[in-house]
Amino acid sequence: MSPVPAFHPPARTLMGPGPSPVSPDVLAALAKPTLGHLDPVFVGLMDEVKGLLQQTFRTENRLTMPVSGPGTAGMEGTVSNLVEPGTTVVVCRNGVFGERLRQMVERVGGVAVMVETEWGRAVDPDDLRQTLAATPGAEVVAFVHAETSTGALSDAAALAAVAREHECLTICDTVTSLGGVPVEVDAWGLDAVYSGTQKCLSAPPGLSPVTYSDRALDRVRQRATPVASWFLDVSLVAGYWDPAGGTKRAYHHTAPVNMIYALHEALRRLQAEGLEAAWARHAQMHAALAAGLDALGLEFIVPAGERLPQLNAVYIPEGVDDADTRRQLLDGYGLEIGGGLGDLAGKAWRIGLMGEGARPETVRLCLGALGEVLGRDGALGAAEPLLAEAVTA
Repeated sequence: MSPVPAFHPPARTLMGPGPSPVSPDVLAALAKPTLGHLDPVFVGLMDEVKGLLQQTFRTENRLTMPVSGPGTAGMEGTVSNLVEPGTTVVVCRNGVFGERLRQMVERVGGVAVMVETEWGRAVDPDDLRQTLAATPGAEVVAFVHAETSTGALSDAAALAAVAREHECLTICDTVTSLGGVPVEVDAWGLDAVYSGTQKCLSAPPGLSPVTYSDRALDRVRQRATPVASWFLDVSLVAGYWDPAGGTKRAYHHTAPVNMIYALHEALRRLQAEGLEAAWARHAQMHAALAAGLDALGLEFIVPAGERLPQLNAVYIPEGVDDADTRRQLLDGYGLEIGGGLGDLAGKAWRIGLMGEGARPETVRLCLGALGEVLGRDGALGAAEPLLAEAVTA
């Protein structure tokens, strides 16, 4: 039997909806020697990761940690912990991931009452207010801050304020927003918030940063029924990530040690750049990319005032084959962009500018490659003044 050859992945520029490019420093962190998950040195690193996540989420919540699993695990964890059988949850749906929230609420026995919003638009706080007024038994409001399927950015602060008017807890999806646009957990009064490492944090996929307010944890403690998922029960995993009163950390599961090394390095790099600087960089690269896409005649799905800078969704021009174009970009330029999801499958491209990918060189590559494949000119000329301005800012 011949030996199986080693795997050598091709070089790609990742400009899809995730994962995003990972820096050599973060990849090097993955290769460091593995420690035991209860080794005192690793426990010290856990505390640093917790502190860095608190800074990134802009929160003082004690229970702030990475869940061992991708962003979907964070979503399922927050829903599983805050929602019991019979709990009424108002779910805001303006894309694929709002729909996924609905499904998770119903899978744990909750009752989902929907706020329906056109795909490609931000959720209107007044629509939420009207739905809550008509749903006096609601206890939780769940919404997606940055809808990855369309690139729509909703006003999380306003939605959370409406939820508080009706004494509801909030579940907020920040998978694609954390690190790329402002996320202010404490200032906005968010309760259970989850994200993912593979978007604007530019770490490999596999961890889901989460944070729980004291109000959210009180709800978990007062549950009449156990959390259906043992693995995602925060009252259990807290004994590992946040032991009470300085007690010894309790074994819960074998943490993905090397992935936490990588997250630590990614967060350390983000802290060194500065959150506000990272937000500004994403906005500047979006402006340049948008100018170039406009010059190519590509139409954005989301209105200008509601766009997520790091996820740019555009309609595919009439007569252009979706899969063939993306294959040409991948094979000819090593460039990955994403296709549409759900109702937008085959109708849209999703172009990511996340974390390490939000750089002038990736914007130039994307616009140049798209222009050549589509046979259209002018994209780079439209983008260059904005790129030059961003570099000198």
